[in-house]
Amino acid sequence: MSVMERLNQDMKQAMKDKAALKLSVIRMVKAALKNEEISKGRPLSEDEELTILTRELKQRRDSLQEFEKAGRQDLAEKTREEIDVLTVYLPAQLSEDEIRQIVREAIAATGAASKKEMGKVMGAIMPKVKGRADGGLVQRIVSEELPS
Repeated sequence: MSVMERLNQDMKQAMKDKAALKLSVIRMVKAALKNEEISKGRPLSEDEELTILTRELKQRRDSLQEFEKAGRQDLAEKTREEIDVLTVYLPAQLSEDEIRQIVREAIAATGAASKKEMGKVMGAIMPKVKGRADGGLVQRIVSEELPS
């Protein structure tokens, strides 16, 4: 079942359950997917849908950090709930150990010897972990694994 089909089913259920926040998040995601589809002029591939879902999740995580810095717990709590709704549509997230293993394999494959080659390593890793790991976490692990 495609992401859009799941979103449609879940939207109907959220309407029945009168789950306003979930309904709102699903509508925002559907709108983002539809806008991207219109701009491309063709249906989106699963990979493109995943990219958009990941982008939506990243925006909310960034907002959450800003709300917490500003002491706005009301907005932070709402954003956490939105993140919970969005994560349902993404593939299972990789653990830090799994990411670390992928990073080590990529370092060995690219022959990177210092942090100057971090871009080369990140370029090799990101397609493998797309939608399954936060880019910031991957970057932190790569920087820990590469010698100075």
